[in-house]
Amino acid sequence: MKSWIEGAVRGEPDAYEHLVKQFRGMAHTVAFHILKDEFWAEDVVQEAFTEAFSNLNRLDKPEAFPGWFKVIVERQCYRWLRRKLHATIPVEELSHIHKEDQSNDPEQLMLLKEQNRMLHDLIGSLPSSMQLVVDMFYFKGYSLNEISDFLNVSISALKKRLFDARKKLRRHIPVADITSVFTNLYEGGEGMLHITNGDHAADRIRQSRIQGDVLVWRELYPFGPVSRDMAEQKKRSRRAAYLECELGIPQSVYLQIAELERKLQSLHKEKEIVLWFEYDLYDQTMLSYLLHFFQGQTLADTTLHLLCIDSHPEIEHFRGLGQLTPKQIGRLSGTWHVIGAEEMEAGRLFWEAYTSPNIQDHIEFLTKDTSAYPFAHTAFQAHLSRLPSIKNGLGIIEQTTLEAIREGIDHPYPLFKHVGDQLHWLGMGDLEYWAHLRRMSSEPNALLSVPAATRFPDFKQHSDEFRNAVLSITPLGIQVLNDEVDWATLRREEAWFGGLRNEAGKEPRWRWDDTSKRVIVLE
Repeated sequence: MKSWIEGAVRGEPDAYEHLVKQFRGMAHTVAFHILKDEFWAEDVVQEAFTEAFSNLNRLDKPEAFPGWFKVIVERQCYRWLRRKLHATIPVEELSHIHKEDQSNDPEQLMLLKEQNRMLHDLIGSLPSSMQLVVDMFYFKGYSLNEISDFLNVSISALKKRLFDARKKLRRHIPVADITSVFTNLYEGGEGMLHITNGDHAADRIRQSRIQGDVLVWRELYPFGPVSRDMAEQKKRSRRAAYLECELGIPQSVYLQIAELERKLQSLHKEKEIVLWFEYDLYDQTMLSYLLHFFQGQTLADTTLHLLCIDSHPEIEHFRGLGQLTPKQIGRLSGTWHVIGAEEMEAGRLFWEAYTSPNIQDHIEFLTKDTSAYPFAHTAFQAHLSRLPSIKNGLGIIEQTTLEAIREGIDHPYPLFKHVGDQLHWLGMGDLEYWAHLRRMSSEPNALLSVPAATRFPDFKQHSDEFRNAVLSITPLGIQVLNDEVDWATLRREEAWFGGLRNEAGKEPRWRWDDTSKRVIVLE
């Protein structure tokens, strides 16, 4: 959050967007609680953000933002009420409850409408402090930590409020369908933690009302230097500097990963930990790191679970958990399995091979029995396919990109979508892909030509010029694509493939043979 505040002070649009996304729901809950009107609440929240952003330079400590912003929201509400000079209308109906189960049956719609009205009235009858927490936790999907920061109330007190609220509601709700809304909800999911790969998936898990807190693991192991011990200070600093140079991620932002790792150190206090991941290289490197880490810990009575999928019956082209609705995520609850010793060991072996600087360790991993770790072999092959090809020195990303442009897909965002779909088993994000395009268009041996004024996006900036840019293949790119020139002998920049480092200006001694799906080591 500190980086968002600092960015907003500097006027960075992305920082404003992060703050709005994080706090809009909580602000709306507070505003609606005071005004009892959805539309008024929306207007007040907009005014509150405007006031907050114009006064950010007055905020002494970024960590004080949640409580400070709540005061601004409340003040805007009371200003609005004074302007209106008339009473507020009754509580609106919770139209989003059971929204996905609605049908075209008029009788069923009337029943749902009455149930929603009853539930809303009952929540409105709760003490004020309980109403806020129930709405934020059960219906807005915020974690207890986030609510605690915003309301300046301890987590233990919040859990007590949720427990008491559930007890009161169950006592007075006569309709079974409404009761089921709260039947499986826990006061903060005590003793259960979910770890997943990104904010989108995390939001879906929260909104699904599955019990437990959610931790987002923020790393990008397929890009840049990695090592077996990622916490070693010198190596971490080197990685932070590399990601800032190549992707524009501020070192201060990346180094927040240290705080996540400190949280891992204390996870033996949790009764259950559920790992939510997908089949691609991006997720498998993350998962293997976590399994490697947990194998070195004393977990005591903590049980580790895993949910790792590569498809979903309701999604035609499954790419990730973020595609699923909260309801679809909710149906996955309990389908995870306990991670056994063989699976844990396979995860450790994956991480150690992936981060090794010795090419033989990478080659040997593909010969091991990884059946206990279902997506390991395919993900590791995906990793090695990024190595320079034995044919022309292009990795699979460069090869697929040039072929797509030759076919006429020459604008950056359609190109990213096409290459991402073709190479979905990499799980490549946009920042990583823009870095590849930047390298491919770098002189003196550019494969791509881009308009002179075009600035490539990174973590800090985006550009309409880039969105509208037309990419073309250079004469050298055509020669390389036709296997007439070996680009690997011309590259000048440093490149990393897991623990393998291709030094700047040196020809790599290892190549990928896509025909045989194996690594060729050159003499």
